[in-house]
Amino acid sequence: MTYWLLNAIFLAPVLVLGILAARRLRWPALGITAAVLLVMTAVFDNIMISVGLVDYAPDLISGAFIGVAPLEDFAYALAAIVGLPSLWVLLGRKASSASKEDHGA
Repeated sequence: MTYWLLNAIFLAPVLVLGILAARRLRWPALGITAAVLLVMTAVFDNIMISVGLVDYAPDLISGAFIGVAPLEDFAYALAAIVGLPSLWVLLGRKASSASKEDHGA
């Protein structure tokens, strides 16, 4: 199983969540979050791979890299960027009903 196939297992449900939540997501905030998280992922993944903490089977990666980190390594960051906010808006309560419940109304 390649790393892209493994990533697809995680990214498919995230894609569905993102589509369901797309109208309610705050896209500018997601853009800022994506920029920060992807830069941090690039920096720290490159460090971890460079010092030998993590290694990848060469025949299971695409061969596309950002530094020494394979492109596939960024899929989990993308899943977090889209998946967590999507779950938040899809599972969240409406503010008006939440405040009524909190105040006993």
